[in-house]
Amino acid sequence: METLYSEAEMEKLKILDDIKRGLLRQGEGAAELGLSARQVRRLQARISVEGPSGIKRRAISGSNRAHSEGFKARVLEAVRNRYADFGPTLASEKLLENEGLKINKETLRQWMIADALWSGKIRKSSPLHQSRQRRSCFGELVQIDGSHHDWFEGRRAKCCLLVFVDDATSRIVSMRFEESETTAGYFRAMESHLEQHGLPLAYYSDRHSIFKTTRTTDGYYQATELHRAMKDLGIELICAYSPQAKGRVERANQTLQDRLIKEMRLRGICDIATANAYLPAFIEKYNQKFAVDAANPKDLHRDVPIDAQRLRRILSHHVTRKLSKNLEFSLEGQAYQVQVPGKGYRYQNKKVTIYQHYTGAIEVMLGEEVLSVMALDRVTRGPILADRKDLDHVFDQEIFPKINPDFLLPTGSTAPSLSCA
Repeated sequence: METLYSEAEMEKLKILDDIKRGLLRQGEGAAELGLSARQVRRLQARISVEGPSGIKRRAISGSNRAHSEGFKARVLEAVRNRYADFGPTLASEKLLENEGLKINKETLRQWMIADALWSGKIRKSSPLHQSRQRRSCFGELVQIDGSHHDWFEGRRAKCCLLVFVDDATSRIVSMRFEESETTAGYFRAMESHLEQHGLPLAYYSDRHSIFKTTRTTDGYYQATELHRAMKDLGIELICAYSPQAKGRVERANQTLQDRLIKEMRLRGICDIATANAYLPAFIEKYNQKFAVDAANPKDLHRDVPIDAQRLRRILSHHVTRKLSKNLEFSLEGQAYQVQVPGKGYRYQNKKVTIYQHYTGAIEVMLGEEVLSVMALDRVTRGPILADRKDLDHVFDQEIFPKINPDFLLPTGSTAPSLSCA
């Protein structure tokens, strides 16, 4: 088979031949070739043995740093058995953490593609959005969002993860699993954020009805309970017009839907309570890997200027009711009566503020005075002794054992005939 040579290879052969015939000094020829004199001598020796084909580059047979086939087989077996749906980056981390196998993520990517364990992602064309520069300080702006997803991969029903991400550093400052995206859930996540870091300058959210309402009163848009709480605390609420505007938290959600799900699977977490208990450890690990330094090292979080009880009242649903003459009011179909010493004339027809805490408890206040209330049964107008589901237990354990059996009427065929005269 005839060997073909490129123009550069023909030029090299000519210079080497001139050196061999003494028409060109070895140093001069090496300079023209861009090689050292030692490399020129090696090429001359190879050409003298192999002929002109010795000028061709040698095929690389392998690298001294290449992994052994046994190591590659162990890695791929571990990936196939435990991390089949993991991406190469996360799989390489877990192989080192759990299996003690250190492998570069790009090397693992090529191995997984060759073994049909990873196909990569096809980038979709999307409209361009101009990038917004990060805020300069930690606590200047916190992006918040709720991510509805099958977080437990069918081990329980789908739920929502509330995520708070700082705009300047990409740090997760608060995170919490909830059954759904509700005001009470955001109150719980906000309380955790405020307790750990303090008051941020602003929250950045979407235009969900939890944050912004379209209900108007005489042309005035009423604030939602969450927005009202933020105003009471001196936190600005900014509502985005597109998901891309709050891309920091949107991208964090994508990462969490990959990494957090797999971390919970490896730990066998199957319920919200256990997942919420695990989140602080995950957040610390996440921030170590993905958080960046702020352009300005100053922390703009402010101290919470109120005590825990006052904060809990702000982070609750506020309702106003007017007391009746017998000091009763109704809330969500349930009647309540204010319990006060004496006749309580001064409380009649007064407006009270009811704080519905996210824990389910209610607190009734008249000005700064906390009032004691009792739930009433709508039929008897007396206090509710037990929940309806507990009535059988109350009758069986509390009432019937105290009744004298001699006073019980017989039932069945021996029962007396009762009639009205």
